[in-house]
Amino acid sequence: MFEKLENTYHQFPRTFWVVVGTHFIDVIGNTLLNPFFALYVTQKFNVGMTQAGIILATNSVAGIIGSTIGGAMADRYGRRGIILFGLVVSALSGLTLGFINKFYLFYGFSVFVGLMGSAAHPAHQAMVADLLPAEKRSEGFGIMRVVSNFAWIIGPTIGGFLASYNFLYLFLSDAVISIITAILVFRLLPETKPQPKEKTESESLTQTLRGYTQVFSDRPFLAFIVASILMILVYQQMYSSLSVFLRDVHHVDPQYYGFIMSSSAVTVVLFQFSVSRFIKRYPPFLMMATATFFYMIGFTMYGFVATVPLFIAAMLIITIGEMVGMPTSNSLAASFAPEDKRARYMAIFGFTWAVPSMIGPWAAGLVFDNYNPNYVWYIGGVLCVIAIFAFYFLHVRLGSQPQFQPAEAE
Repeated sequence: MFEKLENTYHQFPRTFWVVVGTHFIDVIGNTLLNPFFALYVTQKFNVGMTQAGIILATNSVAGIIGSTIGGAMADRYGRRGIILFGLVVSALSGLTLGFINKFYLFYGFSVFVGLMGSAAHPAHQAMVADLLPAEKRSEGFGIMRVVSNFAWIIGPTIGGFLASYNFLYLFLSDAVISIITAILVFRLLPETKPQPKEKTESESLTQTLRGYTQVFSDRPFLAFIVASILMILVYQQMYSSLSVFLRDVHHVDPQYYGFIMSSSAVTVVLFQFSVSRFIKRYPPFLMMATATFFYMIGFTMYGFVATVPLFIAAMLIITIGEMVGMPTSNSLAASFAPEDKRARYMAIFGFTWAVPSMIGPWAAGLVFDNYNPNYVWYIGGVLCVIAIFAFYFLHVRLGSQPQFQPAEAE
């Protein structure tokens, strides 16, 4: 086993492992806070899930703008500085949000946080694509999933414990971890932006932003984005609506919710790398359809089951889809992108998370507050079916192109 791990280590450049390590520390901070954010808002300000959903939605709208600008900045100025900027903003926002006591101030500041904090996301994904050749990207993003979910073992468990005492501890812990990560990035991580093969005139920032016209004219890429949005619209309910659903409908304590989430993380840590090596040999769009099928089964189960063991079983089914779909989707997005516009493509790929974050919690809140909460999971199953057909259609249309060919078996 140790020989296998050592061989894996040497297959990837050292800088990639620095990215992995700093990402692991940062995700611990995020997972201390993010899974409990909806619980915090509803409890702290005594509002319903609809109001909490609106906060998450406006935060996501601002995040779309911030990510778009950040992608252009990362393609023009480089990845490292944008990542440092995002970490510092995350630390300051964590401190500020934890001390705000007025709902309207919390609402307004969350928009600012979404705008500034999302700028670094495309830079981070572009950095991974910069460092790895195309045949290694699926495995590389799979490794990122492993460390992210290893952080999920730690983060929600500690977060649930801290939340039972005082939610403020979550915000303070996230801020400290963001500062630590920023120091490590500053000291250890070099710039990875590819240098142009031919000397060209430096374009202005306005011209860099205009580069998005090429992204938005790439219709196959936009079709992939729409299909992914449908899939992630369902997937993201586990981070927003699920905690409130389990608390209000099934009276599940937040600590048990943290345990359910950690069971998913343990599964990814144990099996993600093997799954990534296996799935890269198969057509990527078919792997996206397969992942969505597992989401359909797992999330629909929450509308029918009523015990913690079955909640965990549903989460494990979802996790299978996650292990198949997440590294594949990142690798596909990088395959669509020309080298000089990689961060901008990754910024638009970020819409697959930002748009569901904008719509999902708000729509789920309307269902929770006005109808049978189980309808959220039934609707999710229907959306997954639509996404499955969309990914299959993309396989038929694009699967023969060279950049979307599965890797050869090693």
